[in-house]
Amino acid sequence: MNSWVNSAEILGSDLPLELSGTGNRRALLMDALREAVRSGRLAPGTRLPPYRSLAADLGLARNTVADAYAELVAEGWLAARQGSGTRVAERAVPVTPVHRPRTPERAARPVHDLVQGQPDPSVFPRTAWLASARRALAAAPDDAFGPGDPHGRPELRRALAGYLARVRGVRAAPERIVLCSGAAHGLRLLAEVVGGPWAAEEYGLPFHRALLASHGVGTRPLGVDADGARVDGLTRRDRAVLLTPAHQFPTGGPLHPARRAAVVDWARATGGLVVEDDYDGEFRYDRQPVGAVQGLDPEHVVLVGSVSKSLSPTLRIGWMVLPQRLVAPVVAAKGEREQFSSATEQLTLADFVESGAYDRQVRRMRQRHRRRRDQLVAALERRAPHIRVTGIAAGLHAVLELPPGTERSVVRAASWQGLAVEGLADYRHPGAEHPSRSASTAAAPVLHHDGLVIGYATPAESAYPEALDALCRSLPPVSPPAPASPPPPAAP
Repeated sequence: MNSWVNSAEILGSDLPLELSGTGNRRALLMDALREAVRSGRLAPGTRLPPYRSLAADLGLARNTVADAYAELVAEGWLAARQGSGTRVAERAVPVTPVHRPRTPERAARPVHDLVQGQPDPSVFPRTAWLASARRALAAAPDDAFGPGDPHGRPELRRALAGYLARVRGVRAAPERIVLCSGAAHGLRLLAEVVGGPWAAEEYGLPFHRALLASHGVGTRPLGVDADGARVDGLTRRDRAVLLTPAHQFPTGGPLHPARRAAVVDWARATGGLVVEDDYDGEFRYDRQPVGAVQGLDPEHVVLVGSVSKSLSPTLRIGWMVLPQRLVAPVVAAKGEREQFSSATEQLTLADFVESGAYDRQVRRMRQRHRRRRDQLVAALERRAPHIRVTGIAAGLHAVLELPPGTERSVVRAASWQGLAVEGLADYRHPGAEHPSRSASTAAAPVLHHDGLVIGYATPAESAYPEALDALCRSLPPVSPPAPASPPPPAAP
């Protein structure tokens, strides 16, 4: 026989207990109370209901409950004191944890992290940043501490106009620059202002595609090969195209000069917009600097950038260099006041750029990333020479080409090694059906469909060698050569 009292309260006059089984009711009640104490459901010092109340709730005789209480006091489970009722004793019995159905737990964090997208936070230039913050705050005008202008602080827009012109070949006055909280924020604003549909490289950040879709802007894939995006696939129906021309993400390599010119011609002919994601254009190692496409036609190209790779993603500061016709609509889409990026951080970044500290930080990071990349390449040459590495002339990551059909198994093997990595297929547009092939030259290589995207910027210096060791242990071995066919029998 089972008897329940339905109540959310254990304290006070209600005590939910289950009397399971048949037989002596006093013994059943004592077993239920012992289990409640043992499991911790009744904590030490908890006052039990008066025996008359509990008897009424459970449908028991008052003497049955009174006898059960008295026997448990004698055993040391409960304590009775004149004027304070009956309480759980302090503490005669160890608590046994309650066995409840296990809920799924979050997977343990990997030991090593080679996922792309984040620089090592330990190399943030704290001393130089603090010096810029002090100078910027000391010189800040009073209006910097009032409601923010959605354009962004003029000090930073002036600093960026000079820096981007010098380093990236951008053509823009400060009035063409609108600050935002990062590349994702810039894409949201452009989606709202420009509308859709957009074309996008068939390999890119799924987050960006999902962000555009959440704002009603669908994307369709453009093929990618050794020369970058196949911009010959653009149509008049496309309102915009999202590209990573300096270093195609994630496959690597700049957009071919002929295609840079072709995409600008398409924008001029159709009124379309080229959205240039300049996510790591400052980090180059084995090639000459590649200027921004924006410099070819400032009225048809938007350049979107941020400091998430060069400084830290914690600094929510990005920028859009806009055609003149889009400045007012984008500012209106932001709202009447700046609500996304701190004015004091904008002022600090302006000083950081103008003082030369930003250039020094980029040079420092460039040297560090080059060294990391060289360590990766050297480790693969020693332990996995059959694995081809691509996309390493610039950026913060590399692509490791894998034998067909092995990508998922290698990602799983890496997980068993405590290593977080991502497969190339994770970045592929769901609308892309076949591996891309270059139509520009017969010799251009086919983009490999199976691969790993290896971010070599994230691990700390001390952890990087072990991360590379785990990576090499995860890679497939050299496929054995096919056995040679036996020679044909000699003619009689």
